[in-house]
Amino acid sequence: MTTATTPTTVTNIGVVMFTVADQDAAIAFYRDTLGWEVRGDTSFGENGEHRWVEVAPPGSRTRLALNPPMFDEPGGSSLGVETTDVVGEHRRLVAIGGIDLDPEPMRTPGAPLMFMLRDPDGNMVVVVEAPPAD
Repeated sequence: MTTATTPTTVTNIGVVMFTVADQDAAIAFYRDTLGWEVRGDTSFGENGEHRWVEVAPPGSRTRLALNPPMFDEPGGSSLGVETTDVVGEHRRLVAIGGIDLDPEPMRTPGAPLMFMLRDPDGNMVVVVEAPPAD
């Protein structure tokens, strides 16, 4: 593995992802119990079969995505980081080599451009296109 010689384009920890058994129950907990805002609740996928839900404390720049289990059980860890140049960051990581990452960034309707990489322990870092500045 080579050491990174090009500076990272990642600028922010933007989205932290929790796996939840029931997205509606999780929304109710964060919104109704903790007083957080629902920042997004959209369907995505070829037939809208998936759902992207984000909540956050009022005024927070960082959001929490509430995702259904990927492997039939809640739990596991993911971290979303943001960049304005998803494609460039992917190229940078490919050039370093030895990193378990998706072959290319992907965009599905309703979700931002992104790719995933896995650390040596199998934890996932999702590199996500940063939303437009306010």
